Amino acid sequence: MDEEERPKKVAKIDTADDNVHEELGPVMTGAVDSSSKEHADVPVADNAHPPPSDPLNAVETVHGTEDFKATEDTTPKISKKQLKKQKRREKWDEQRDQRKEKRKQKLEEKRERRSLMVQEAREKGGEEAVKALRRTWEPTKSKHRRSTLLPLAMVMDCSYDELMAEKERTSLSSQLTRTYSSNSGAKWRSHVIFSSFDKLLKERFDTVLPQYKNWKGIDLIPEDFAYAAELAKERMLPGKFAGPFAEMGDTKPEDGEVIYLSSDSPNTLTELKPYSTYIVGGLVDKNRHKGVCYKKAVEKGIKTAKLPIGDFIQMESRSVLTTNHVVEIMLQWLELGDWGEAFMKVLPSRKGGKLREQGKATATDMQEEEEDDDDEKVEVADDMEDGILQDDAQEGDDS
Repeated sequence: MDEEERPKKVAKIDTADDNVHEELGPVMTGAVDSSSKEHADVPVADNAHPPPSDPLNAVETVHGTEDFKATEDTTPKISKKQLKKQKRREKWDEQRDQRKEKRKQKLEEKRERRSLMVQEAREKGGEEAVKALRRTWEPTKSKHRRSTLLPLAMVMDCSYDELMAEKERTSLSSQLTRTYSSNSGAKWRSHVIFSSFDKLLKERFDTVLPQYKNWKGIDLIPEDFAYAAELAKERMLPGKFAGPFAEMGDTKPEDGEVIYLSSDSPNTLTELKPYSTYIVGGLVDKNRHKGVCYKKAVEKGIKTAKLPIGDFIQMESRSVLTTNHVVEIMLQWLELGDWGEAFMKVLPSRKGGKLREQGKATATDMQEEEEDDDDEKVEVADDMEDGILQDDAQEGDDS
């Protein structure tokens, strides 16, 4: 074949290009890469950033976006309900000085009013009438000086922290404060122990009610109610048999009982005995966890009993009592020796209770008693807020 007729050899392509073709595979005429097609179909915005040419920069961009999203997702969000609560707290704190000034004004008016009453009593009946008038007032500190400590113990079981919401825990802290105050001012008072006093409940006392550190004649322990019952045995020795226990002098420490009070118990408490420990469940739950205190006591092998409210009082509402009401009823029984009177003196009028023996409503009488106690209750609550409540119980007869 002539040289002119022989076809010319195709010029060799660069070896680098060969490598590229080997990696990418054979090329078809008219074929379009799928990724290229996608980019071609999708319009690019004018302000869109082109894909980074540097792989390292691409990695940085991706990670930066993820970090930003993570930061954005972990930002705590406050609900409307929490925001309202926060605003109410702020408003309460802002008005603290105003409330304090208002209390001072009320106290000054009260002093002026009583001064006029003393003057009138002196004009009508002399000094004897004045003394009689002053006895009707009897401030809390005077009660403390005549208070006698009996060989009796009351334990507040505060181990239900996880079963309560914040609002309920706040309510319980107020009830425990009232419990301490009521016992300190009682004519016949008992030893008081707060068991399982830890976690969020203690945190609230530490932050909102730090004045509790000034309380006297009380044990605040992290151990459970079983340990508290053993501690109470030591605290009650030797014990003074006075008042309701005056005729029980031959009672021995080993004769005492440990009883967990619960409205679910089939047993009924008839009297309080020397060297005995009565445990009260510190739980505010609107009856969500029904029977939890009773079950806990049974599991621990502790005796249970309920106050005899059904035997003496006919209630229009449920007979579940607050922690401080249970304690106050027992303290009133020590002073009055009658369960019916003790219930009527302590139970709020909204409970609509009436004595079964009388068979008639006594809401009016209860309302009058509540009004008589209002001034003292408000003063104690205000003193707790300002941190000036001091227990003078040690001035009483502790022997």
